[in-house]
Amino acid sequence: MMLNFLRNNKYAAILLTVLRVYIGYDWMTHGYEKLKAGGFDASGFIQGAIANTGGEHPSVQGWWGTFLENVALPNVGAFNFLVPLGEFLVGFALILGIFTSFSVLMGLTMNFAFLFSGTVSTNAQLVLLQMFILVAGYNAAQYGLDRYILPFLRKMIKKDRNNMIQKKPITT
Repeated sequence: MMLNFLRNNKYAAILLTVLRVYIGYDWMTHGYEKLKAGGFDASGFIQGAIANTGGEHPSVQGWWGTFLENVALPNVGAFNFLVPLGEFLVGFALILGIFTSFSVLMGLTMNFAFLFSGTVSTNAQLVLLQMFILVAGYNAAQYGLDRYILPFLRKMIKKDRNNMIQKKPITT
């Protein structure tokens, strides 16, 4: 019943739009602030998360700490670029309602990365709210650009598929 409401109800679509724009604004403003500062550096955050893998009550699991130490920290330059840009683009896409499911999935991925690193902040709240959007699927973007873009893309893909099927294979 709840799933049907989230996926098909027009009032749910309105509520999900408000939720989507709220989450998008949150993502976009955090990303913009980091981009505007120009000197975003994740190395201190990553090192702090690595340090929290040890001790009597570690807040970061060992496997994640190993990932941070061996992958994230040596490539911190890429993370310094990708995190703010990703936050901004996820927010921008959610506000516009474009590629909504993919955008919210990328937002969830970032939220979980932050949670795995021992940061709670608003991440848990955003995970919960984003799950509603992800479960609602297309209805979460009824009042957004997906309403126009997704049918266009489906039509183009179907047209491409039909063209490929009609072509005869080359024989030698």
